[in-house]
Amino acid sequence: MREIVLTQAGQCGNQIGAKFWEVISDEHAVDSAGTCHGDSHLQLERINVYYNEASGGRYVPRAVLVDLEPGTMDSVRSGPFGQIFRPDNFIFGQCGAGNNWAKGHYTEGAELMESVMDVVRKEAESCDCLQGFQLTHSLGGGTGSGMGTLLLSKIREEYPDRIINTFSILPLPKVSDTVVEPYNATLSVHQLIENADETFCIDNEALYDICSRTLKLPTPTYGDLNHLVSATMSGVTTCLRFPGQLNADLRNLAVNMVPFPRLHFFLPGFAPLTSRGSQQYRALTVAELTQQMFDAKNMMAACDPRHGRYLTAAAIFRGRRPMREVDEQMFNIQDKNSSYFADWLPNNVKTAVCDIPPRGLKMSATFIGNNTAIQE
Repeated sequence: MREIVLTQAGQCGNQIGAKFWEVISDEHAVDSAGTCHGDSHLQLERINVYYNEASGGRYVPRAVLVDLEPGTMDSVRSGPFGQIFRPDNFIFGQCGAGNNWAKGHYTEGAELMESVMDVVRKEAESCDCLQGFQLTHSLGGGTGSGMGTLLLSKIREEYPDRIINTFSILPLPKVSDTVVEPYNATLSVHQLIENADETFCIDNEALYDICSRTLKLPTPTYGDLNHLVSATMSGVTTCLRFPGQLNADLRNLAVNMVPFPRLHFFLPGFAPLTSRGSQQYRALTVAELTQQMFDAKNMMAACDPRHGRYLTAAAIFRGRRPMREVDEQMFNIQDKNSSYFADWLPNNVKTAVCDIPPRGLKMSATFIGNNTAIQE
């Protein structure tokens, strides 16, 4: 099986990660104690992409939780799915990084690194055929950016032939939590360019916009934002976790999405996003999904794809749909908006279809675009 090791660094990374495990545990029908109550064999068929099987049929997430202060770990532990993680995989320091990149990358983080790599090694060695590593972190703080990028370079040293993809929460000039965010982010992006294979750029401003404009939530909380992120993460990894007609694994995605090794910063999107009140007024069709998926308002990073061109894009559809219908719609979009696609890359949109929709929806689509507008 093609296993993935998920590492979560810092407060933001751990909170997104915890939410992600909630979402995919729900999809695989694994409860908070790690036992499986699935009604379909498809839920268990590829469960070991993300879970290890422990004694007594218990499933344990292959997650490594890292932070420089114990606070986040305690809140993850006391959360709804806190008991599912392996206690040895919580690795934390005592003093925190204080939004200081150098602390995470050179001093405090470097001291913890040895024990983190031990756990990562242990998880990687218990795999049958390791596919790669995923890292969730933010680029504005100290631990996620400083220590997260250090972790990336260490993993890259030890496993040069494995895919590394990151879900990075970028800071924004408009909504800044700390003064030093731009510095932390600049230092991190250098590391990401060198060491990561695929980076999904997500930012809070875009998530807030989606919550307030599209989902019509009066006061979006971090819980709502994390829910959007985890929906996207679960969509990106669907094809690895469930059988489908066209499968896109991480390597497959990297090969199709990255024209030049340094241009691996993607815009994720998710559809359908509708406010609670207007759900019954819309038909969920492939046409509607493709329309919404390429919509600038649906992008999880606050840049406008209309200001740039798509080098490549990938669309992952979930739910039973005939391939022909999907291909037709994708062709229509490219045909009508051909000026927004780089003409020197023919056939640059990849589609994948998976039969199993997410919980509570008939069908959904996840969009990943490699657009030049990301430089904004």
